[in-house]
Amino acid sequence: MSNHDEPTKINHLGSPATTATPATNVENPTPGVAFGVSPITRRWKREDLLKRGSLIARGSALLFSLLSFIIMASNKHGDWKNFDKYEEYRYLLAIAILSTLYTGVQALRHVNEIWKGKQMFEQRISAIVDFLGDQVVAYLLISSASSAIPLTNRMREGQDNIFTDSSASAISMSFFAFLSLALSAMVSGYKLSTQSYI
Repeated sequence: MSNHDEPTKINHLGSPATTATPATNVENPTPGVAFGVSPITRRWKREDLLKRGSLIARGSALLFSLLSFIIMASNKHGDWKNFDKYEEYRYLLAIAILSTLYTGVQALRHVNEIWKGKQMFEQRISAIVDFLGDQVVAYLLISSASSAIPLTNRMREGQDNIFTDSSASAISMSFFAFLSLALSAMVSGYKLSTQSYI
């Protein structure tokens, strides 16, 4: 398939050499090619959005966990209206304390990383700890809320008072903390899935 009008170049082995010239235009690259500054800046913006989104999700989980803890701890109204007489409410309080501590430490770590611009731990280790911690604490939050709901519903059938209202509000704050940590776990899972392990 050679053109007889053009002379072919012969290399030192005796076979014709093929000269391939690139057909790319260096001065005016096509916009569909993913090389250059634009994809890098988009990646930086996406990573910054993920950091801030994770901080907002953990901050809201901290707020809801703290509210659940405060509401349930102050739910003492005498006689049978004390939260510590019921195992389900003690469990809800313990998990609210644990969630408050976990989300508080994680939020402080994220603020420190954003403020100083460097990570405290290796990125891969941090992603694994974030994902596993978010998953475990979110499960514990929904578990504690679901164990306290039937007791509160049975009490509300008998009479509706400030004790059952406070219990219901602590349960709802615990559920909102679960939703916030579930969102944070999704972000952490995305960060974990985009890590290279090589």
